[in-house]
Amino acid sequence: MQKNTYKLLTQSFGISPAVLDAVGKAEEQIESIFQNLDDIMAYNQYKVLSAFQKNNISNMHFSWNTGYGYDDPGRAAVERVYSDVFGTEDALVRPTIVNGTHALAITLFGCLRPGDELIYCTGRPYETLESIIGIRGSGMGSLAEYGITYKQVELDDDGSINLQRIGEAICDKTKMVSIQRSQGYTFRNAITTESIKECTTFIKNIKEDIICMVDNCYGEFLDINEPTDVGVDVMAGSLIKNPGGGMALTGGYVAGREDLIKNISYRMTCPGIGGECGLTFGQTRAMLHGLFIAPKVVNGAVKGAALCAQVFENLGYNVCPKAGDARANIIETVRLGTAEAVIAFCEGIQAAAPIDSYVTPIPAYMPGYESDIIMAAGAFVQGSSIELSADAPIREPYNVYFQGGLTYEHSKFGVIKALQALYDKNLVAL
Repeated sequence: MQKNTYKLLTQSFGISPAVLDAVGKAEEQIESIFQNLDDIMAYNQYKVLSAFQKNNISNMHFSWNTGYGYDDPGRAAVERVYSDVFGTEDALVRPTIVNGTHALAITLFGCLRPGDELIYCTGRPYETLESIIGIRGSGMGSLAEYGITYKQVELDDDGSINLQRIGEAICDKTKMVSIQRSQGYTFRNAITTESIKECTTFIKNIKEDIICMVDNCYGEFLDINEPTDVGVDVMAGSLIKNPGGGMALTGGYVAGREDLIKNISYRMTCPGIGGECGLTFGQTRAMLHGLFIAPKVVNGAVKGAALCAQVFENLGYNVCPKAGDARANIIETVRLGTAEAVIAFCEGIQAAAPIDSYVTPIPAYMPGYESDIIMAAGAFVQGSSIELSADAPIREPYNVYFQGGLTYEHSKFGVIKALQALYDKNLVAL
Protein backbone atom coordinates (compact mmCIF):
# COMPACT_ATOMS: atom_id res chain seq x y z
CA MET A 1 0.00 0.00 0.00
CA GLN A 2 1.35 3.44 -0.92
CA LYS A 3 2.82 5.47 1.93
CA ASN A 4 0.48 8.46 1.52
CA THR A 5 -2.61 6.25 1.32
CA TYR A 6 -1.50 4.29 4.39
CA LYS A 7 -1.09 7.53 6.32
CA LEU A 8 -4.51 8.85 5.22
CA LEU A 9 -6.30 5.66 6.21
CA THR A 10 -4.70 5.50 9.65
CA GLN A 11 -5.02 9.19 10.50
CA SER A 12 -8.31 10.21 8.83
CA PHE A 13 -10.26 6.94 9.00
CA GLY A 14 -8.79 5.43 12.15
CA ILE A 15 -7.75 2.19 10.49
CA SER A 16 -5.41 0.02 12.55
CA PRO A 17 -1.98 -0.70 11.05
CA ALA A 18 -2.65 -4.39 11.77
CA VAL A 19 -5.72 -4.28 9.52
CA LEU A 20 -3.85 -2.50 6.73
CA ASP A 21 -0.99 -4.97 6.96
CA ALA A 22 -3.40 -7.93 6.67
CA VAL A 23 -5.07 -6.42 3.61
CA GLY A 24 -1.76 -5.39 2.02
CA LYS A 25 -0.35 -8.89 2.43
CA ALA A 26 -3.41 -10.44 0.78
CA GLU A 27 -3.26 -7.96 -2.09
CA GLU A 28 0.32 -8.94 -2.86
CA GLN A 29 -0.65 -12.63 -2.84
CA ILE A 30 -3.26 -12.22 -5.60
CA GLU A 31 -1.49 -9.87 -7.99
CA SER A 32 -1.39 -12.50 -10.76
CA ILE A 33 -5.12 -13.13 -10.36
CA PHE A 34 -5.77 -9.45 -11.02
CA GLN A 35 -3.90 -9.66 -14.32
CA ASN A 36 -6.28 -12.33 -15.63
CA LEU A 37 -9.31 -10.34 -14.46
CA ASP A 38 -7.99 -7.28 -16.28
CA ASP A 39 -7.75 -9.27 -19.52
CA ILE A 40 -11.41 -10.34 -19.23
CA MET A 41 -12.37 -6.73 -18.53
CA ALA A 42 -10.56 -5.42 -21.61
CA TYR A 43 -12.19 -8.01 -23.87
CA ASN A 44 -15.65 -7.09 -22.60
CA GLN A 45 -14.98 -3.36 -22.82
CA TYR A 46 -14.16 -3.63 -26.50
CA LYS A 47 -17.12 -5.94 -27.09
CA VAL A 48 -19.46 -3.32 -25.61
CA LEU A 49 -17.78 -0.55 -27.59
CA SER A 50 -18.29 -2.55 -30.79
CA ALA A 51 -22.02 -2.86 -30.07
CA PHE A 52 -22.32 0.91 -29.55
CA GLN A 53 -20.51 1.65 -32.80
CA LYS A 54 -22.43 -0.97 -34.79
CA ASN A 55 -25.73 0.66 -33.77
CA ASN A 56 -24.58 4.24 -34.46
CA ILE A 57 -25.47 5.45 -30.97
CA SER A 58 -25.87 9.23 -30.98
CA ASN A 59 -27.22 12.05 -28.85
CA MET A 60 -30.70 11.54 -30.34
CA HIS A 61 -30.93 8.25 -28.46
CA PHE A 62 -30.88 10.10 -25.13
CA SER A 63 -34.22 11.82 -25.75
CA TRP A 64 -37.59 10.28 -24.93
CA ASN A 65 -41.26 10.36 -25.84
CA THR A 66 -44.36 10.78 -23.71
CA GLY A 67 -47.62 8.94 -23.25
CA TYR A 68 -47.55 5.51 -24.84
CA GLY A 69 -43.90 5.83 -25.84
CA TYR A 70 -44.47 4.75 -29.43
CA ASP A 71 -41.47 4.80 -31.79
CA ASP A 72 -38.94 5.63 -29.08
CA PRO A 73 -35.54 5.54 -30.87
CA GLY A 74 -33.62 5.51 -27.59
CA ARG A 75 -35.50 2.52 -26.24
CA ALA A 76 -34.99 0.63 -29.50
CA ALA A 77 -31.29 1.51 -29.54
CA VAL A 78 -30.74 0.30 -25.97
CA GLU A 79 -32.35 -3.03 -26.80
CA ARG A 80 -30.34 -3.47 -30.01
CA VAL A 81 -27.11 -2.80 -28.12
CA TYR A 82 -28.02 -5.34 -25.42
CA SER A 83 -28.87 -7.91 -28.10
CA ASP A 84 -25.48 -7.43 -29.72
CA VAL A 85 -23.52 -7.46 -26.46
CA PHE A 86 -25.22 -10.70 -25.39
CA GLY A 87 -25.30 -12.27 -28.86
CA THR A 88 -29.07 -12.68 -29.01
CA GLU A 89 -31.84 -12.11 -31.53
CA ASP A 90 -33.77 -9.68 -29.34
CA ALA A 91 -33.94 -8.07 -25.91
CA LEU A 92 -36.21 -6.17 -23.55
CA VAL A 93 -34.41 -3.50 -21.48
CA ARG A 94 -36.85 -1.38 -19.51
CA PRO A 95 -36.92 0.88 -16.46
CA THR A 96 -40.41 -0.49 -15.82
CA ILE A 97 -38.94 -3.91 -15.01
CA VAL A 98 -38.56 -3.17 -11.32
CA ASN A 99 -35.82 -5.65 -10.38
CA GLY A 100 -34.18 -8.94 -11.29
CA THR A 101 -36.98 -10.95 -9.70
CA HIS A 102 -39.49 -9.14 -11.92
CA ALA A 103 -37.37 -9.85 -15.02
CA LEU A 104 -37.28 -13.53 -14.10
CA ALA A 105 -41.02 -13.61 -13.35
CA ILE A 106 -42.05 -12.22 -16.75
CA THR A 107 -39.65 -14.68 -18.37
CA LEU A 108 -41.24 -17.63 -16.60
CA PHE A 109 -44.82 -16.48 -17.19
CA GLY A 110 -44.04 -15.54 -20.78
CA CYS A 111 -42.55 -18.91 -21.70
CA LEU A 112 -44.65 -21.36 -19.66
CA ARG A 113 -48.28 -22.39 -20.09
CA PRO A 114 -50.73 -24.48 -18.01
CA GLY A 115 -49.65 -28.12 -18.08
CA ASP A 116 -45.98 -27.27 -18.64
CA GLU A 117 -43.23 -28.23 -16.23
CA LEU A 118 -40.35 -26.11 -14.96
CA ILE A 119 -37.16 -27.69 -13.66
CA TYR A 120 -34.58 -25.77 -11.63
CA CYS A 121 -31.35 -27.72 -12.02
CA THR A 122 -29.26 -25.69 -9.57
CA GLY A 123 -31.18 -26.63 -6.44
CA ARG A 124 -33.37 -24.31 -4.45
CA PRO A 125 -33.83 -20.99 -6.25
CA TYR A 126 -33.35 -17.59 -4.66
CA GLU A 127 -35.91 -17.07 -1.91
CA THR A 128 -37.86 -14.31 -3.69
CA LEU A 129 -38.60 -16.74 -6.55
CA GLU A 130 -40.25 -19.32 -4.33
CA SER A 131 -43.49 -17.36 -4.14
CA ILE A 132 -43.47 -16.88 -7.92
CA ILE A 133 -43.08 -20.61 -8.51
CA GLY A 134 -45.58 -21.46 -5.78
CA ILE A 135 -43.40 -23.55 -3.49
CA ARG A 136 -43.83 -21.08 -0.62
CA GLY A 137 -46.55 -18.67 0.42
CA SER A 138 -50.25 -18.64 -0.43
CA GLY A 139 -49.68 -19.46 -4.10
CA MET A 140 -51.79 -16.54 -5.28
CA GLY A 141 -50.75 -15.59 -8.80
CA SER A 142 -47.96 -18.18 -8.85
CA LEU A 143 -47.01 -20.62 -11.59
CA ALA A 144 -48.57 -23.38 -9.49
CA GLU A 145 -51.92 -21.58 -9.49
CA TYR A 146 -51.82 -21.64 -13.29
CA GLY A 147 -51.19 -25.37 -13.36
CA ILE A 148 -47.47 -25.23 -14.10
CA THR A 149 -45.61 -27.95 -12.23
CA TYR A 150 -42.16 -27.70 -10.72
CA LYS A 151 -39.21 -29.99 -10.08
CA GLN A 152 -35.92 -29.25 -8.39
CA VAL A 153 -32.66 -31.04 -9.12
CA GLU A 154 -30.04 -30.61 -6.44
CA LEU A 155 -26.44 -29.81 -7.20
CA ASP A 156 -23.73 -32.32 -6.43
CA ASP A 157 -21.89 -32.00 -3.12
CA ASP A 158 -19.12 -30.08 -4.88
CA GLY A 159 -21.61 -27.52 -6.24
CA SER A 160 -21.59 -28.81 -9.82
CA ILE A 161 -24.67 -29.49 -11.94
CA ASN A 162 -25.73 -33.14 -11.86
CA LEU A 163 -26.50 -34.02 -15.48
CA GLN A 164 -27.65 -37.55 -14.70
CA ARG A 165 -30.33 -36.32 -12.31
CA ILE A 166 -31.48 -33.74 -14.84
CA GLY A 167 -31.85 -36.45 -17.44
CA GLU A 168 -33.92 -38.52 -15.02
CA ALA A 169 -36.13 -35.52 -14.17
CA ILE A 170 -36.95 -34.49 -17.76
CA CYS A 171 -40.27 -35.80 -19.04
CA ASP A 172 -42.77 -35.05 -21.81
CA LYS A 173 -44.20 -32.13 -19.82
CA THR A 174 -40.84 -30.45 -19.31
CA LYS A 175 -40.91 -27.07 -21.07
CA MET A 176 -38.08 -25.19 -19.37
CA VAL A 177 -34.91 -25.97 -17.45
CA SER A 178 -33.56 -23.04 -15.49
CA ILE A 179 -30.07 -22.38 -14.14
CA GLN A 180 -29.40 -19.87 -11.38
CA ARG A 181 -25.82 -18.69 -11.73
CA SER A 182 -25.60 -16.98 -8.36
CA GLN A 183 -25.39 -18.94 -5.13
CA GLY A 184 -28.19 -17.04 -3.41
CA TYR A 185 -27.90 -17.61 0.34
CA THR A 186 -26.00 -20.88 -0.07
CA PHE A 187 -22.30 -21.69 0.23
CA ARG A 188 -21.22 -22.65 -3.27
CA ASN A 189 -19.42 -21.24 -6.28
CA ALA A 190 -21.48 -19.52 -8.93
CA ILE A 191 -22.14 -21.50 -12.12
CA THR A 192 -19.59 -20.84 -14.85
CA THR A 193 -20.37 -20.41 -18.54
CA GLU A 194 -18.50 -23.64 -19.25
CA SER A 195 -20.82 -25.53 -16.90
CA ILE A 196 -23.83 -23.81 -18.48
CA LYS A 197 -22.64 -24.85 -21.95
CA GLU A 198 -22.23 -28.48 -20.87
CA CYS A 199 -25.65 -28.50 -19.22
CA THR A 200 -27.43 -26.86 -22.15
CA THR A 201 -25.87 -29.23 -24.66
CA PHE A 202 -26.91 -32.20 -22.54
CA ILE A 203 -30.52 -30.98 -22.26
CA LYS A 204 -30.88 -30.19 -25.96
CA ASN A 205 -29.62 -33.67 -26.85
CA ILE A 206 -32.44 -35.15 -24.77
CA LYS A 207 -35.21 -32.85 -25.96
CA GLU A 208 -34.32 -30.08 -28.38
CA ASP A 209 -37.39 -27.92 -27.79
CA ILE A 210 -36.79 -27.49 -24.04
CA ILE A 211 -36.18 -23.83 -23.25
CA CYS A 212 -32.90 -23.34 -21.41
CA MET A 213 -33.15 -20.23 -19.21
CA VAL A 214 -30.50 -18.60 -17.02
CA ASP A 215 -30.88 -16.24 -14.09
CA ASN A 216 -27.84 -14.13 -14.91
CA CYS A 217 -28.03 -11.76 -11.94
CA TYR A 218 -24.53 -10.76 -10.75
CA GLY A 219 -22.93 -12.76 -13.60
CA GLU A 220 -22.55 -10.32 -16.50
CA PHE A 221 -19.00 -9.59 -17.74
CA LEU A 222 -17.30 -12.18 -15.51
CA ASP A 223 -16.15 -14.10 -18.58
CA ILE A 224 -15.60 -13.38 -22.26
CA ASN A 225 -18.76 -15.39 -22.96
CA GLU A 226 -22.27 -14.92 -21.61
CA PRO A 227 -24.77 -17.79 -21.20
CA THR A 228 -26.48 -16.83 -24.47
CA ASP A 229 -23.15 -17.31 -26.25
CA VAL A 230 -23.06 -20.98 -25.22
CA GLY A 231 -26.52 -22.23 -26.17
CA VAL A 232 -28.93 -20.67 -23.64
CA ASP A 233 -32.26 -19.62 -25.16
CA VAL A 234 -33.08 -16.75 -22.81
CA MET A 235 -31.58 -15.04 -19.77
CA ALA A 236 -32.62 -12.24 -17.44
CA GLY A 237 -31.03 -9.84 -15.00
CA SER A 238 -31.14 -6.50 -13.23
CA LEU A 239 -29.82 -3.14 -14.37
CA ILE A 240 -28.88 -2.13 -10.83
CA LYS A 241 -26.47 -5.03 -10.76
CA ASN A 242 -23.60 -5.56 -13.21
CA PRO A 243 -24.88 -4.29 -16.58
CA GLY A 244 -26.09 -0.93 -15.26
CA GLY A 245 -22.56 -0.02 -14.23
CA GLY A 246 -23.87 1.91 -11.23
CA MET A 247 -25.44 4.48 -13.56
CA ALA A 248 -28.86 2.95 -14.30
CA LEU A 249 -31.40 4.21 -11.79
CA THR A 250 -33.63 1.14 -12.07
CA GLY A 251 -34.68 -1.54 -14.52
CA GLY A 252 -34.10 -5.04 -15.76
CA TYR A 253 -33.42 -6.90 -18.98
CA VAL A 254 -34.32 -10.10 -20.75
CA ALA A 255 -32.30 -11.24 -23.78
CA GLY A 256 -32.76 -14.25 -26.01
CA ARG A 257 -34.59 -15.82 -28.93
CA GLU A 258 -36.93 -13.49 -30.78
CA ASP A 259 -40.03 -15.69 -30.35
CA LEU A 260 -39.44 -16.00 -26.61
CA ILE A 261 -38.84 -12.28 -26.18
CA LYS A 262 -42.13 -11.57 -27.95
CA ASN A 263 -44.03 -13.87 -25.58
CA ILE A 264 -42.24 -12.37 -22.58
CA SER A 265 -43.10 -8.85 -23.76
CA TYR A 266 -46.79 -9.82 -23.58
CA ARG A 267 -46.34 -10.56 -19.90
CA MET A 268 -44.34 -7.37 -19.38
CA THR A 269 -47.25 -5.27 -20.74
CA CYS A 270 -50.17 -7.17 -22.28
CA PRO A 271 -50.99 -9.34 -25.32
CA GLY A 272 -51.13 -7.31 -28.51
CA ILE A 273 -49.00 -4.48 -27.07
CA GLY A 274 -45.84 -6.25 -25.96
CA GLY A 275 -42.69 -4.20 -26.36
CA GLU A 276 -44.17 -1.60 -28.70
CA CYS A 277 -45.15 0.70 -25.81
CA GLY A 278 -43.49 1.82 -22.65
CA LEU A 279 -41.81 5.04 -21.62
CA THR A 280 -38.13 5.10 -20.79
CA PHE A 281 -38.65 8.25 -18.67
CA GLY A 282 -35.40 9.82 -19.89
CA GLN A 283 -33.30 6.89 -18.64
CA THR A 284 -31.71 5.81 -21.92
CA ARG A 285 -28.62 7.97 -21.37
CA ALA A 286 -27.97 6.47 -17.94
CA MET A 287 -28.71 2.95 -19.19
CA LEU A 288 -26.29 3.26 -22.09
CA HIS A 289 -23.65 5.10 -20.09
CA GLY A 290 -23.85 2.44 -17.39
CA LEU A 291 -23.56 -0.41 -19.86
CA PHE A 292 -20.52 1.23 -21.47
CA ILE A 293 -18.57 1.44 -18.21
CA ALA A 294 -19.97 -1.83 -16.78
CA PRO A 295 -16.98 -4.05 -17.72
CA LYS A 296 -14.62 -1.76 -15.78
CA VAL A 297 -17.01 -1.43 -12.83
CA VAL A 298 -17.50 -5.20 -12.66
CA ASN A 299 -13.74 -5.63 -12.81
CA GLY A 300 -13.33 -3.47 -9.70
CA ALA A 301 -16.03 -5.40 -7.88
CA VAL A 302 -14.64 -8.81 -8.71
CA LYS A 303 -11.13 -7.75 -7.70
CA GLY A 304 -12.57 -6.62 -4.38
CA ALA A 305 -14.29 -9.98 -3.98
CA ALA A 306 -11.01 -11.83 -4.61
CA LEU A 307 -9.26 -9.60 -2.07
CA CYS A 308 -12.00 -10.28 0.50
CA ALA A 309 -11.53 -14.00 -0.06
CA GLN A 310 -7.76 -13.87 0.43
CA VAL A 311 -7.91 -11.64 3.51
CA PHE A 312 -10.40 -13.80 5.37
CA GLU A 313 -8.91 -17.10 4.24
CA ASN A 314 -5.57 -15.92 5.61
CA LEU A 315 -7.34 -15.38 8.93
CA GLY A 316 -8.67 -18.94 8.98
CA TYR A 317 -12.22 -18.40 7.74
CA ASN A 318 -13.93 -20.61 5.20
CA VAL A 319 -14.64 -18.56 2.07
CA CYS A 320 -16.38 -19.29 -1.21
CA PRO A 321 -15.06 -18.96 -3.81
CA LYS A 322 -11.38 -19.10 -2.96
CA ALA A 323 -9.38 -16.15 -4.22
CA GLY A 324 -7.93 -18.13 -7.13
CA ASP A 325 -11.12 -19.94 -8.18
CA ALA A 326 -12.76 -19.20 -11.52
CA ARG A 327 -15.37 -16.54 -10.80
CA ALA A 328 -18.84 -16.49 -12.29
CA ASN A 329 -20.32 -13.64 -10.27
CA ILE A 330 -19.23 -10.72 -8.10
CA ILE A 331 -20.28 -12.22 -4.74
CA GLU A 332 -17.88 -13.42 -2.06
CA THR A 333 -19.21 -15.55 0.79
CA VAL A 334 -17.44 -15.58 4.16
CA ARG A 335 -18.51 -18.04 6.85
CA LEU A 336 -18.13 -15.95 10.00
CA GLY A 337 -19.72 -18.44 12.40
CA THR A 338 -21.65 -16.10 14.71
CA ALA A 339 -24.45 -13.57 14.41
CA GLU A 340 -22.27 -11.00 16.19
CA ALA A 341 -19.55 -11.32 13.55
CA VAL A 342 -22.04 -11.05 10.68
CA ILE A 343 -23.54 -7.90 12.16
CA ALA A 344 -20.11 -6.36 12.79
CA PHE A 345 -18.99 -7.14 9.23
CA CYS A 346 -22.09 -5.42 7.82
CA GLU A 347 -21.60 -2.44 10.13
CA GLY A 348 -18.11 -2.06 8.68
CA ILE A 349 -19.43 -2.15 5.11
CA GLN A 350 -22.06 0.49 5.94
CA ALA A 351 -19.40 2.69 7.53
CA ALA A 352 -17.38 2.46 4.31
CA ALA A 353 -20.23 3.84 2.17
CA PRO A 354 -20.34 7.27 0.52
CA ILE A 355 -24.06 7.53 1.31
CA ASP A 356 -25.55 6.96 4.78
CA SER A 357 -22.22 5.94 6.28
CA TYR A 358 -23.52 7.13 9.67
CA VAL A 359 -26.39 4.60 9.65
CA THR A 360 -26.17 1.36 11.63
CA PRO A 361 -27.68 -1.63 9.82
CA ILE A 362 -29.77 -4.00 11.94
CA PRO A 363 -31.35 -7.38 11.14
CA ALA A 364 -35.05 -7.19 10.26
CA TYR A 365 -37.86 -9.02 8.49
CA MET A 366 -37.99 -8.49 4.72
CA PRO A 367 -40.80 -9.67 2.43
CA GLY A 368 -39.90 -12.82 0.51
CA TYR A 369 -37.31 -14.11 2.99
CA GLU A 370 -37.60 -16.76 5.70
CA SER A 371 -35.12 -15.33 8.21
CA ASP A 372 -34.36 -11.83 9.42
CA ILE A 373 -31.95 -10.18 7.01
CA ILE A 374 -29.22 -7.63 7.59
CA MET A 375 -28.31 -5.43 4.65
CA ALA A 376 -25.52 -2.89 4.47
CA ALA A 377 -25.63 -0.58 1.48
CA GLY A 378 -24.91 3.11 1.27
CA ALA A 379 -25.52 3.45 -2.43
CA PHE A 380 -26.27 6.20 -4.92
CA VAL A 381 -29.02 3.94 -6.28
CA GLN A 382 -31.22 2.22 -3.71
CA GLY A 383 -30.61 -1.53 -3.71
CA SER A 384 -27.77 -1.30 -6.23
CA SER A 385 -25.64 -4.36 -5.49
CA ILE A 386 -22.98 -3.45 -8.03
CA GLU A 387 -22.20 -0.74 -5.48
CA LEU A 388 -20.43 -1.78 -2.29
CA SER A 389 -22.81 -3.80 -0.12
CA ALA A 390 -23.13 -6.83 2.10
CA ASP A 391 -26.09 -8.83 3.33
CA ALA A 392 -26.84 -11.97 5.27
CA PRO A 393 -29.67 -14.00 6.74
CA ILE A 394 -29.30 -14.20 10.50
CA ARG A 395 -29.16 -17.98 10.72
CA GLU A 396 -26.57 -20.72 11.03
CA PRO A 397 -23.90 -21.17 9.79
CA TYR A 398 -23.79 -17.36 9.66
CA ASN A 399 -22.49 -16.63 6.19
CA VAL A 400 -22.14 -13.05 5.00
CA TYR A 401 -22.32 -12.11 1.32
CA PHE A 402 -20.01 -9.32 0.17
CA GLN A 403 -20.30 -7.70 -3.25
CA GLY A 404 -19.79 -4.64 -5.33
CA GLY A 405 -17.82 -1.45 -5.38
CA LEU A 406 -17.96 1.01 -8.26
CA THR A 407 -14.16 1.10 -8.12
CA TYR A 408 -11.65 -1.43 -6.86
CA GLU A 409 -10.39 1.08 -4.32
CA HIS A 410 -13.84 1.40 -2.78
CA SER A 411 -14.40 -2.36 -2.75
CA LYS A 412 -11.01 -2.70 -1.04
CA PHE A 413 -11.99 -0.08 1.51
CA GLY A 414 -15.09 -2.13 2.26
CA VAL A 415 -12.87 -5.10 3.11
CA ILE A 416 -10.72 -2.85 5.29
CA LYS A 417 -13.67 -1.42 7.21
CA ALA A 418 -15.34 -4.81 7.66
CA LEU A 419 -12.14 -6.25 9.10
CA GLN A 420 -11.68 -3.17 11.28
CA ALA A 421 -15.19 -3.56 12.71
CA LEU A 422 -14.48 -7.18 13.62
CA TYR A 423 -11.12 -6.19 15.11
CA ASP A 424 -12.62 -3.39 17.19
CA LYS A 425 -15.13 -5.81 18.75
CA ASN A 426 -12.43 -8.43 19.47
CA LEU A 427 -14.11 -10.84 17.06
CA VAL A 428 -10.92 -11.46 15.08
CA ALA A 429 -7.26 -11.69 16.06
CA LEU A 430 -4.61 -10.00 13.90
